[in-house]
Amino acid sequence: MSKSFDLIVLGVGMAAVSAANKCASAGWSVAVVDELPYGGTCALRGCDPKKMLRRGAEIMDAARLMQGKGIEPNDIAINWPDLVAFTRTFTDKMPGRIEGGLDSNGVTTLHGAARFTSEDTIEIEGEGQFQAKHILIATGAKPRPVDIPGAEHLTDSTEFMRMEELPKRILFIGGGFISFEFGHIAARAGSEVLIIDRGDRPLKAFDPDLVEKLVARGEDAGVALRRRTSLKSIATKGAEFLATVETDGNTETLYADLVVHGAGRVPAIDRLNLNAANIEAGPKGVAVNEYLQSTSNPSIYAAGDAADTQGPPLTPVAVFEGKVAASNMLKGNQTEPDYRGVPSAVFTIPELTRVGMLEEEAKEAGYEIRVVENYTGDWYSNLRVGESCAATKIIIDKDSDTILGAHLLGPEYGEIINFFGLAMRAGLTTRDLKKMVATYPTVGSDVGSML
Repeated sequence: MSKSFDLIVLGVGMAAVSAANKCASAGWSVAVVDELPYGGTCALRGCDPKKMLRRGAEIMDAARLMQGKGIEPNDIAINWPDLVAFTRTFTDKMPGRIEGGLDSNGVTTLHGAARFTSEDTIEIEGEGQFQAKHILIATGAKPRPVDIPGAEHLTDSTEFMRMEELPKRILFIGGGFISFEFGHIAARAGSEVLIIDRGDRPLKAFDPDLVEKLVARGEDAGVALRRRTSLKSIATKGAEFLATVETDGNTETLYADLVVHGAGRVPAIDRLNLNAANIEAGPKGVAVNEYLQSTSNPSIYAAGDAADTQGPPLTPVAVFEGKVAASNMLKGNQTEPDYRGVPSAVFTIPELTRVGMLEEEAKEAGYEIRVVENYTGDWYSNLRVGESCAATKIIIDKDSDTILGAHLLGPEYGEIINFFGLAMRAGLTTRDLKKMVATYPTVGSDVGSML
């Protein structure tokens, strides 16, 4: 006999935790299940440990930028095993902390691989069958399958962050977040880094002018980029990897000690047996309506990277989608997710950020725009730390004086982009932002000048 709940959540990342706790607090019987340790990608295998690794790279880079300005950086080095151990001071305690929090809220915590057996029933390996009035799919994403000979030799970002020793020569596949962020870390730790990208334009979601500045800065730091280059196969020779690549029709072999998968991620839904539950899905995830409800099975909802929504694949988006899905399951479909003013950042050194529209998108949408561009590498806040690679581009609606998009490249700009995101969500004008009285001297005090 199967056990019944008001809600079962598949996956225990941030979308799942927010939804499970919200429904449990409302008095529902709730269960969560995951075959991996609780916490999801961000807390255990992505955002958080990655940025802890980045801290070592930040210190290395900051010292080098201050060479000749009072700092002698020659004796500073990254101890990679110690840096990895530092990340584990956070990640090791998270699964227990998350499970304990769910337990204290009355949520039943289950472990194992889950698959649908009918429209309202799942089977959990080793646990049996469970039925629910509602099921939330929040299983996140996984590395995109790479269909080439030798693909099994690829290392993903999870394995990268667990390595006890950092190889000398690292080849990153794909010109996205993972390749650039980990490439910038590895180069500061002393590795020879090469990123290959199939297209002409890496980091396609970000302002192309700022991307080119970042690429140049990365090359100065030892992060090489080859465009129009595709991976064809990977072979091994002893401990060495031989990657066959094609650039503009020409084939050659690249030699590396590690080949890292940075070629994108896809929803982790392929093992859920969705057909058994009449759940429609596509390459971008479970098909949902504006309330995050399955378009084909009304008892099913989806949130985060597993759902095909307008929201970008970011942890804060997963959190508020989880809350929206929970609210709609509890009260009926009344709430739609609000994706206005959601910022994103590539945590390279320096960091590249975005919120809202690109310049080309604003023009295509028919807005009359004013574009304010600034080179900020000689502004006090960047001069102070020795960073000359810094620039901003703000897209403003001429008619309303509101911000349509903001694009920033520079130290601490991952914090500053939040000001622009808040302004967009609150409908603030540039005049409103310029009225802000900021602590000086801080990077935040530059916001008015960026406008």
